Amino acid sequence: MTYELPSAFHFTVAFASPAGTDAPGDAAVAFQEVSGLDTDFDVEEVVEGGENRFVHHLPKRATTSNLTLKRGVVGLQSELVRWTKETLEEGLARPIEPRSLIVTLQDGADEPAAAWIVSNAYPIKWSAGALDSMKNEVAIETIELAYTTLRRQT
Repeated sequence: MTYELPSAFHFTVAFASPAGTDAPGDAAVAFQEVSGLDTDFDVEEVVEGGENRFVHHLPKRATTSNLTLKRGVVGLQSELVRWTKETLEEGLARPIEPRSLIVTLQDGADEPAAAWIVSNAYPIKWSAGALDSMKNEVAIETIELAYTTLRRQT
């Protein structure tokens, strides 16, 4: 059996509907870049009395970094843009509606090669890239999400 390694540029991001609603999520949203799919343990160093050769490293809790999504600027027809706008512009005047999402890496035949499930995500930062009249580039926006857990699927 041969296995082809998937290309890092062929991926999709799908957002779930808000919890407790019938509103549709963004089925599959195109992004230029996704980063922050990582989790690790905080560790506590414990020194054992009389033992000078090493220090014990005990796991404390799993932590995640923020998920960063970059893409071309789109209008308010995007459910993701509306959700981000409502969350960040209204602040804490109303409850934050966390959502789950799945990032799927596709193989050459458009089949899932790997997937990561991000749970309880919500926007914490939204920024527009530099606007420069001397460049002929796509305007890029960045959405940063905090999230609770990351699970690898497939």
